[in-house]
Amino acid sequence: MSTKKTTFVIIFSMNIGKNLKYIRKYYKLSQEELAKSTQITQAAISFWERNERTPNIVDLIKLADYYQISLDELV
Repeated sequence: MSTKKTTFVIIFSMNIGKNLKYIRKYYKLSQEELAKSTQITQAAISFWERNERTPNIVDLIKLADYYQISLDELV
């Protein structure tokens, strides 16, 4: 059972990074511009978009609020 959960987390993480990058580019923002507007570091945004780390729920809420979209649309 833990194998399935791990697989789910990996798939989930891969989709988040793609989605975050797509949405940022859709709004024609650089990582630096997004970082300044959301109080999230540019390094964190870069890690997320490259799927090296997964954002926590607080940062996901900040991004959803900034883009004025739901968490479902964000991830």
